Amino acid sequence: MPKPTAEYFRRLAALVAIDDAAARPTRPVLEAFSGVEMATIPVGTAEDLETAVARARTAQEGWAQRTAAQRAEVLAAFSELVHSHAAELMDIAQAETGKARIYAQEEVIDVALTARYYATTGPKSLADHKVKGMLPGATSVRVRYQPKGVVGVISPWNYPLTLAVSDAVAALLAGNGVVIKPDSQTPYCALALAELLYEAGLPPELFAVVPGPGSVVGQAIVATTDYVMFTGSSATGATLAEQAGRRLIGFSAELGGKNPMIVTAKADIDRAVEGAARACYSNSGQLCISIERLYVDKTIADEFTAKFAAYVAAMKLDASYDFAADMGSLASAAQIDTAEAHVQDAVSKGAKVLAGGRRRADLGPFFFEPTVLADVTDEMTCYADETFGPVVSIYPVDSTDEAIKLANATAYGLNASVFAGNSAEANGIADRLRAGTVNINEGYAAAWASTAAPMGGMGISGVGRRHGEEGLLKYTEPQTVAEQRFIGIDRAPGIPKGVYRAVTPYAIRALKYLPGR
Repeated sequence: MPKPTAEYFRRLAALVAIDDAAARPTRPVLEAFSGVEMATIPVGTAEDLETAVARARTAQEGWAQRTAAQRAEVLAAFSELVHSHAAELMDIAQAETGKARIYAQEEVIDVALTARYYATTGPKSLADHKVKGMLPGATSVRVRYQPKGVVGVISPWNYPLTLAVSDAVAALLAGNGVVIKPDSQTPYCALALAELLYEAGLPPELFAVVPGPGSVVGQAIVATTDYVMFTGSSATGATLAEQAGRRLIGFSAELGGKNPMIVTAKADIDRAVEGAARACYSNSGQLCISIERLYVDKTIADEFTAKFAAYVAAMKLDASYDFAADMGSLASAAQIDTAEAHVQDAVSKGAKVLAGGRRRADLGPFFFEPTVLADVTDEMTCYADETFGPVVSIYPVDSTDEAIKLANATAYGLNASVFAGNSAEANGIADRLRAGTVNINEGYAAAWASTAAPMGGMGISGVGRRHGEEGLLKYTEPQTVAEQRFIGIDRAPGIPKGVYRAVTPYAIRALKYLPGR
């Protein structure tokens, strides 16, 4: 399959929310497989972002007047368009990130599923609903959900389809406008999905893509929007949260992780080996929820380690726009430098490389072999710091209790994985892990792809949740409307005020005898 054409890039570049974009400075966008420039993108400014927000505010007023069911029709149509344009979406995701096609396909499927989920379930979640009032029969209370206004999304380069839109579709369904700053490495993935949203019937002002540096456009998002959704590093997330807090606007973020997998003595070793390889090297390890720490019971550690190292050594690396590769390229020079530095630091301090550990310049500038390390100690950088690359360490443990203790011994708490002898054992372990998601017999996809369930991190791995009802209602302001009828709070027809006040405490106390009170 070919990489995206020059005409494709020209068509998408015309969709940026920048006036007179053709006259603006541009920056190169590289094909990750080759490191060669394949297109340029206009560079936005803070003023461009402010203009986009102002236009989104105007458009959002009319969008919010539509019913949730009418907004859902647009998302349902978008979901179908994503399916029908899957091949070209996979092409652009591979071109901008270098990921293997299987993981580009994961992104496409995720975008379509998430849009379909919210189109199907969102209107019911957003519907007005009655709750119990203060005085039964006399107090009628309903809860309704108003949109925040304009939501700012700052999306990363590693999953530039999924993370550009999976949060945005929920915000849109809730009645908001969205202004997005995609990562500078991967702007065309966001624009490719913007094109399909517009084709599905979304007014363009409601999903405005403003490419540009985070220090400029990202800061303007935090300064001007009504809610900020960020995916990226824990350090940057903390800074943005502080800035959002000063404005008293909502903030949600999925941040870093140093995610553990536990393999118990009675686990199916072959299944665990295959699951661990997928968990560790999906998207070349450049996934917030990928596994970087393997805790394996000592009674099976030798067998597991030998089989895992052999499996990893046999993985096929390739720069291809087809499904031939098990793993693709890393996304940039910075990513491969970090992976190499972590391996070199570990080896210099006594760690052993059981598989991989080398650059593969013969395949492309950013290729690095999937790597397995043993004898890693706490003085090594990769022990506690997130590599965000294809580097994993194996730690034999004496017991499940030790594995759980070590898995939890981190400031992160994003994702975890368990391979055990049976469901009861695995679920018992999962309940003791401090992680926003725990996958049993899988590394990450079971929890992530279950769009009805909340996804997010504990500790420094995140704030708030995406997916599920939580991922929708966070983009709303709940409003309570209470109507008092028949009897007033401080009066009742025909009863002297003094008497009414005297008996009220006893009447309120007696409410506990009513069902549900």
